[in-house]
Amino acid sequence: MENKKWKVAVIKGDGVGPDVVNAAILVLDAVKKKFNLDIEYVPAEAGLNCVEKYGTNLPKETLEILKNTDCVIKGPTTTPEGANSFPSANVGIRKYFDLYADVRPNKTLPNVPSIKPNVDMVIVRENTEGMYSGLDFRVNQETTIGIRVITRKACERIVKYAFQLAESRKKHVTLVHKGNVLKVSDGMFKDIFYEEAKKHSDIKADDAHVDAITQWFIKQPEFYDVLVTENLFGDIISDEAAMIVGGIGTGASANIGDKYAMFEPIHGSVPKYTGMDKVNPIGTIMSVKMMLDWMNYKEAGKAIEDAVYKVLEEGKVLTYDLGGNAKCSEVGKEIANKV
Repeated sequence: MENKKWKVAVIKGDGVGPDVVNAAILVLDAVKKKFNLDIEYVPAEAGLNCVEKYGTNLPKETLEILKNTDCVIKGPTTTPEGANSFPSANVGIRKYFDLYADVRPNKTLPNVPSIKPNVDMVIVRENTEGMYSGLDFRVNQETTIGIRVITRKACERIVKYAFQLAESRKKHVTLVHKGNVLKVSDGMFKDIFYEEAKKHSDIKADDAHVDAITQWFIKQPEFYDVLVTENLFGDIISDEAAMIVGGIGTGASANIGDKYAMFEPIHGSVPKYTGMDKVNPIGTIMSVKMMLDWMNYKEAGKAIEDAVYKVLEEGKVLTYDLGGNAKCSEVGKEIANKV
């Protein structure tokens, strides 16, 4: 893989998206230089900022650009609410490229307040179906129906992904479900999980109800390693897990499929801070670290992580959410310098 040429699409997104993506690109530029990586950036647009120009928040031109790249770094995009509003650009990209695994690491960071000192878990969320299948409609004025889709194919591949990930970590996988109520759909998910567990005798496999997990995360988050779950549950517990280790400003994520991947921070577009160069870019920077790991540039990924840790340990250049008064771009520059 050493001399591979990579084409990476860059979507800056809405609100604070351009600020955090610009900071992350400073860091990636430093890593490219240090490790002599051949990564070309290809700009693309998505989000409410391009509705006026294209009439949609996910133009087909953007999907064409993405099709000709290896992966995408994406800033947060605003998803409007209301029955007739645009669907999420994120969901659109995930569906188009079948990015079935949403991977969210949650790890205690230096000088960032955490419920416990040694949390290190990864939530693997099925990304293509469940309650977010888009089958949400009105039957009449009095009744609406949302359909939760769970398929064998989606369960099998997400469970397989979780066990493979656990092989390189603490060798423990927990299925999060609600099989006592959703007996058929989560029942199938649970059966598939334990079928896969039989193939991995070295890995501890267990399961927990989603409501129980929300309390165990607060009481003993250090117990968990890899957690695998469906779309809606994953969405909720991954934000809780991020808050356990200090907040969503430092949260990174990867959306991974068999042929494509998208890397983005877990936080939203925070429209009130648009253009203020204020918010924490560490979530986006750590998403770039995940991209380098995915590319198999582990050493380069480690260089980013080490630089982030150094800046946090020193505690001199931090954004407002971590008790500092530095700008987003200043944090990006500082981390790039440490690389």
